[in-house]
Amino acid sequence: MWYIKWIFRVLFVAIVFAFFHYTLPQRDIVRVIKTEIIRQDFSRWNRIFFAQADAGNEEGVSRDLRLIETAYDDGSTMIFRNEDTGFGWPLYFKFDSSDLQAKAADLGSTREEPVWVAITHYGWRIKVLTIYPNAISVRKVDGPDVWLIPWLNITILMVLGLLLLGVYRMVQRFRRRRIDPLLARFKDSRDRAEIRTAQTGETARPLVRNFLRHWFGGGK
Repeated sequence: MWYIKWIFRVLFVAIVFAFFHYTLPQRDIVRVIKTEIIRQDFSRWNRIFFAQADAGNEEGVSRDLRLIETAYDDGSTMIFRNEDTGFGWPLYFKFDSSDLQAKAADLGSTREEPVWVAITHYGWRIKVLTIYPNAISVRKVDGPDVWLIPWLNITILMVLGLLLLGVYRMVQRFRRRRIDPLLARFKDSRDRAEIRTAQTGETARPLVRNFLRHWFGGGK
């Protein structure tokens, strides 16, 4: 049964990794090709991967969706959506999708005269489900090879690690103070019961022998 435990462990690690990979911010150095607005119809397969309508608007089955079309230095492309997250999950508190769309349009450029920007985003691009990563911010950078330190991710992971360490220590203290004494008392009670059972058996054995010898003329 050891392989079943390992399957659950691998699944748990994969789920945790996928959660953080989807939720934590990532940054891509790209060139903005153009921006556009399309009418998006949501299905039960992809609805969970979209955020929500702009703050103050009603959510519906379909709505306008802002897109930012970009290209990497190697020529490959990526399309980002531009949605408010509001007070929902993930907690980016984004309310400026319209402003971000205008800023991205202003930074648009051609292949001959590229303007490189760093787009901070979260989410995945899954073509078969028509899913796009959600752009959080756009800012101009010096070039496609610029290296940006992910301070936000580092901070989030450090805070999460400290919280998990605190919870682990609380659980360990609770175990030492509450669980371990109970287990020790249970073990002592079990040992005493086994000793009494053994003593009772030793006491009863001569009586059984005498009973058998008296009535049946046998017994050892």
